[in-house]
Amino acid sequence: MTTDFIPNELEKMRQEGLYRRLRRVEGEQGPTLILDGKEVLNFSSNNYLGLANHPALREAAKEAIDRYGCGSGASRLISGNMTLHEELEEKIAELKGTQAALVFNSGFQANIGILSTLVGEGDVIFSDALNHASIIDGCRLSRAKIIVYPHCDLERLEEELKKASGKGRRLVVTETLFSMDGDEAPLADLVDLAERYGTMLMVDEAHATGVFGPNGAGVVAKLGLGKRVPVQMGTLGKALGGFGAYVAGSQALRDLLINRSRSFIFTTSLPPAVLAMAIAAINLLNKEPQRRLALWHNCRTLREGLKRLGFSLGQSQSQILPLIIGDAQKCMAFSERLLQQGVFAQGIRPPTVPPGSSRLRITLMATHTHEHLHRALSAFEKAKNEL
Repeated sequence: MTTDFIPNELEKMRQEGLYRRLRRVEGEQGPTLILDGKEVLNFSSNNYLGLANHPALREAAKEAIDRYGCGSGASRLISGNMTLHEELEEKIAELKGTQAALVFNSGFQANIGILSTLVGEGDVIFSDALNHASIIDGCRLSRAKIIVYPHCDLERLEEELKKASGKGRRLVVTETLFSMDGDEAPLADLVDLAERYGTMLMVDEAHATGVFGPNGAGVVAKLGLGKRVPVQMGTLGKALGGFGAYVAGSQALRDLLINRSRSFIFTTSLPPAVLAMAIAAINLLNKEPQRRLALWHNCRTLREGLKRLGFSLGQSQSQILPLIIGDAQKCMAFSERLLQQGVFAQGIRPPTVPPGSSRLRITLMATHTHEHLHRALSAFEKAKNEL
């Protein structure tokens, strides 16, 4: 078989409005960007607290390189388990209020590693319909039976839990803050259900870490549910401004993952500079709470402004504002029109979101100024009138 099919596949994507291309960013990841050679307002970043450019993270990375070098040299079970790995894990466990934590190289690797370790053939996973692709792939790799329940539908989930009673291990997995819709899972009720039916509960706090809860510990901490959620995953590359991911829970969970998680075992560990940046970022969550306050102020301002212009933002309760367009081509046309006016709000299309729900995924940062928000709202109003 040859690769002659590839041009046809690409053309099909173009016709359906699903073709993607990389845009080049020059300089820093801030509230403004140089995108394809043009300065634009950045409303497409997960750098929610603006820490990716913080002097403390820069200095920590430089010092780590000077002391430890550039690479870790191996996987952590060979010779790549460095002092900074363990220091960061202690910081994460303290932040999350858990016995222990384990660092992974990315959120994707964390989710596929955790899920395929905790359940397997003969077990059952109950997964929210809008869970991230990394959770979906982790479920598939586990070889467990997968039951997808409608988004945040607790009645349907309970029905499925009743049907699956006594069938091996059972695990409910959900994001606490959904990455494309910006809404929160009904976490307190999910905890009650999991306990009632003797089911494990795993949560993905990727977009909540650093933003929600005491000191940015996440939605679990905000609701005071830390002791009742046994598996808490999160990332270091969004609000914390760096790269990598973690799982927080019991010491036994950490030990099992070290011994069984293939995405942890068979990969070179994170380099010193990345680890040092994450440690510095967690320290800043305590030292600079004003960043979270600024983020929430910006969220309210832009949300209210967009609603005054007649836009619907779904059930968003966060720094992620989904402006639903529906049709993929119309969505990208709207995004391009905004870009012409100096506002970068990326269009999101299938398969990232369900067919018919293409949207602009607008994200706020603590470092957006009042002027940035005012200019953005003017651009949205103009684009709406033109289209």
